[in-house]
Amino acid sequence: MGWLNFQCYCSVILQNYDCMTSKYLISLSIAVLLFATVAQSQVYYSPGVQYYRVRPPRLVKRPQRPQVPTFEPSVELSLGYGFPNLDKNFLPYYYQAYYNNASMAGPFTGVLNYRFSRSTAIGIMVTHGNVQAPYYSFGSGSPLPDFNVKLDNWAFMLNMVNYLPGSTTVNPYTRLAMGINNWQQNYTDAAGNKLYMQPVYLPDFAYQASLGAVFKMSKNAGFFIEAGYGKYIIEGGLNFKF
Repeated sequence: MGWLNFQCYCSVILQNYDCMTSKYLISLSIAVLLFATVAQSQVYYSPGVQYYRVRPPRLVKRPQRPQVPTFEPSVELSLGYGFPNLDKNFLPYYYQAYYNNASMAGPFTGVLNYRFSRSTAIGIMVTHGNVQAPYYSFGSGSPLPDFNVKLDNWAFMLNMVNYLPGSTTVNPYTRLAMGINNWQQNYTDAAGNKLYMQPVYLPDFAYQASLGAVFKMSKNAGFFIEAGYGKYIIEGGLNFKF
């Protein structure tokens, strides 16, 4: 009986040992299989050669700056005509006479600039124009004027232009011109004969402030239009680049 019980006891121990060993072997096999699967996702094979898959870094494309053409200094000439001629504001007032139906010519303008940077130009602006009006005595009732007044003006001004951001065909700008007036006063009677009258005071300071734009028709030619105050309110003309 003792030997039989010993054999039974050994059989139970071996059975328990086999069960535990089987469990550990199964767990170990599953772990090895999972590891091999993960490794296989990073490694691929071809006959006789083993390659490792390397993920390239993600490249961030930087925005490219627009290509700006190289600036070259230039000389620009503008010829224009302004309206109305604001020199009419300087026609004299008399205590016993008044004027109406004033007529004007110009101002005709010429501007010569040196554009030394992309945004700035400096030069000379010359204007010429005249205004005239017939004067009548109060209560005379005559259709003929008592006398006529004509003011002829030349203005010479330092011209400064600041170019604003635009496009290849439209270039907006601001203008500030300051200088001196050169006046001539003429007084005539109804028949056109010269009268000797006391000249009136006229300002020596001349100026023009404007906002405008140049519209290019070709590389070296275009037209411009601007609005402002000083010698005229609106002006248009041609622009040439040399």
